[in-house]
Amino acid sequence: MALNPQLFPNGMPVPFVNEMFVFARDGVEFEIDKIPGTHGGNVKAKGTIYMSNIRMVFVANKPVGSFIAFDMPLLYVREEKFNQPIFFCNNISGRVEPVVPEDQHRALYSTHSFKILFKEGGCGTFVPLFFNLIASVRQYSQHSTNFASEAASRMDPLQAAQTPVDEMMRSAYVDPNDPTRIFLQQPIPESQLRRRTYQSQPVEHSI
Repeated sequence: MALNPQLFPNGMPVPFVNEMFVFARDGVEFEIDKIPGTHGGNVKAKGTIYMSNIRMVFVANKPVGSFIAFDMPLLYVREEKFNQPIFFCNNISGRVEPVVPEDQHRALYSTHSFKILFKEGGCGTFVPLFFNLIASVRQYSQHSTNFASEAASRMDPLQAAQTPVDEMMRSAYVDPNDPTRIFLQQPIPESQLRRRTYQSQPVEHSI
């Protein structure tokens, strides 16, 4: 994960080199724990989830303290599960390993638990795409869901960019009750800024 990744003024995440955004879902509620500087470390916010071939990014409608957005590399997500409780809304829960800077030790960073709650509309488009995308990323990166935390946090999350997503998106089922937006064209033009690393460095122009 990475707290408060770089965003454009319209709220779209600043993409990495070779990153392709595939869909977005507005009107979700997002829960995450172990966030520094927040009450009890827990954050609950409403906003938008963006999914790409590299990561998912939650962007809050309104900041919660210093929390604005949360970035989760797909290769670092594990124990993901779709839940259909009787008395509450459908949701996806899981855990995500931290993105550990190269000069720091893994023990200084905690694994986060997250939940994506669908409180506005159905999830028949989002859920299959979410699980298919994560499965494809793991397949093409040759990593299973049972990797150790230390190994997970040292993998380069940007290697997921090699995952082919075009065919999956062309054959995606679209649930009319699900307001998920599928990007048939990239929402960020190729001429815009691109990031090259998860480390805190200035955004670079794409080449």
